[in-house]
Amino acid sequence: MTQINVRVDGASYSDDVEPRTLLVHYLREQLGKVGTVVGCDTSNCGACTVHLDGESVKSCTVLAVQADGAEVTTIEGIADGATLHPMQKAFHEQHGLQCGYCTPGMIMASIDLVKNNPNPTEHEIREGIEGNLCRCTGYQNIVKAVQQAAGEMSSAGNHAVETTGAQA
Repeated sequence: MTQINVRVDGASYSDDVEPRTLLVHYLREQLGKVGTVVGCDTSNCGACTVHLDGESVKSCTVLAVQADGAEVTTIEGIADGATLHPMQKAFHEQHGLQCGYCTPGMIMASIDLVKNNPNPTEHEIREGIEGNLCRCTGYQNIVKAVQQAAGEMSSAGNHAVETTGAQA
């Protein structure tokens, strides 16, 4: 066992983990962050996407020990209390989901996309989310949701929002 110290969604944790434990399994099984979905376990689908020190990563490709000393943000950590993150709100309003399985990872990847490109074109959005697969939609409403959220995040001056309403 190896001890790790990590901040997840603004809370600090110190836990013993097997060195081979994937970050996605640590988040779900030890911390109860079940919004981070286990999809393919091969890094193909992106359903497990979280932010690690502000950058989106597929948590099935990261060992929990690699997150030692890091800040992890999950889908559970992006809302500000009862107020949805602009990306969550846009996915809801634009019907950017169907079954919802890919949605947490898609939202996390989209937040990172907009953080790095506050005004993406449709093509840039499609390229930016290409590592996140959705088997139900044709991506049109996902693209609309990202465009809406990008506009809201930019006009609110909070395109760097990561967790619980904190601004960078």
